[in-house]
This record gives sequence, C-alpha cells and structure tokens, in this order.
Amino acid sequence: MAKRIIIANWKMNLLRDEAKELTNHIVNNIAVSDLKSVDVILAPTFICLEPVGEIIENSGIELCAQNVFWEESGAYTGEISADMLLDLGCSWVIIGHSERRYALGETNSMINDKIVFSLKKGLKVVFCIGERIEEKNQGKTLNVIKKQVEIGLNGVNNKLFDNIIFAYEPVWAIGTGITAEPEQASSVHGSIKKFISERFNCHISKIRVLYGGSVNSDNIDSLISQSNIDGVLVGGASLDKKSFLEIIKSSGV
Repeated sequence: MAKRIIIANWKMNLLRDEAKELTNHIVNNIAVSDLKSVDVILAPTFICLEPVGEIIENSGIELCAQNVFWEESGAYTGEISADMLLDLGCSWVIIGHSERRYALGETNSMINDKIVFSLKKGLKVVFCIGERIEEKNQGKTLNVIKKQVEIGLNGVNNKLFDNIIFAYEPVWAIGTGITAEPEQASSVHGSIKKFISERFNCHISKIRVLYGGSVNSDNIDSLISQSNIDGVLVGGASLDKKSFLEIIKSSGV
C-alpha cells in the first residue's frame, strides 16, 4: 500500500523563530517508524523556508512552498521563481489553493501556467481543487472540479503524474470548522480519480488525492480510514504541536 501523505500548510503564520520551534518539535517527536507509512511535508511561508529546510534536512520530512510564479526570472515584483524554491531546498509547491483562487483572483489558466512550469523545473506539485458552497448546493461539485483539472493539467504529460498530488478541499470547509462527511469526501475522491484516469489515460493507482478542509486530530481517524483518501492537507491544526503530531501518528496506523 502506498504511503499516506500529510502536508502542513502554515499559510501566513509564524515568524522565523516560531517556525523553527515548531519544526524542531515535529522532528524531535516523530519516530523513524512513523515515516515508514507516512510522508510528511511542511509548507511554511517564504521567509521561513530556509530555516525550516535546515532543520528537516536528513530527517525524511520534505519542504514545500505555498506558491510559485510561471516565469524563469524578470520584472515580476513580489513573485518567486521555481529556481529560487529549488535553491532553498523545496521539492514541492502548492498550486491552486482556494484562498489564492477566490481571495487573490488566480484563474485556472494561471494555475495551469504554474503547474506546467513547476514540473518542467523539477518541482513536484500539490494541485488544489474544490467547489464553493453555492456550487455544492447546486450539485455542481464534480463539474467544477473537472473544469479545474481539465484546464490545470492542459499540456501536462501523464508520465509526470507521479510528481503531482491532488488535494480536494471543499472551499466551504476551509477554516470553518465544518468538515465534509468522510463517506462524502471519499466518494468525491473516487470520482476525481476515475475522471483523471479516464481523461488523461493514467492508471488510477498513480493518482493520489488528499483531503483538505478543517482537518484536525478529532476527525483524522474517520477521514484517513476511507479507502479513496490518500492523506490530508492540514491548515490550522498543523500550527498546533500536539494536534499535528496526533494527525501524523493516526495516519500511520
């Protein structure tokens, strides 16, 4: 069975010393045996990538950025390139997070540019997809996700799917304390895998889909027990030392 994947998205939180303290606590309290069945990935802010990367070096934990731009270099004030992330030790980057889609105006086309360029440069991608509450209530969940995937993966060779993790994060569940029912989430995950497999001629076993949306230590067991859920993208709970370690340990069972 493939290893489960736990990604900590720290969003716009933690100064460098705070990030170092949390990272040290995680590294010092994860046993080697925990990482035999779980891959742990940390996604701090840009200013914390270097200190966090130094701490997790040789620990088995991987480093992830929260965003990237689609050009090599140039006059793009405020942006960060794939080479810069690689230089800092990142192996992953989150692309298409709903907070960037809906709060910052990122389009499916922009997300596609980021995915194509990141894969070309050798970064692995956490590709976030998900519907808003009004789309869910109108029964459009799968239509929305299919469109996001179709455009987001335009021009991506299916041989690169080993370097992509999909993260289903219903927008109505992010930071709200509301979590999709485990069976409901698993059903959506199954539909996502089936669609990607058929549309991109990729074996379904290669498609890994994580759940994101108010994941915490109280609901992790019910989520991770679902056959179609390959791991979790954790937001707020990943900032809590005790909660995040419980999530990792529960996911390794």
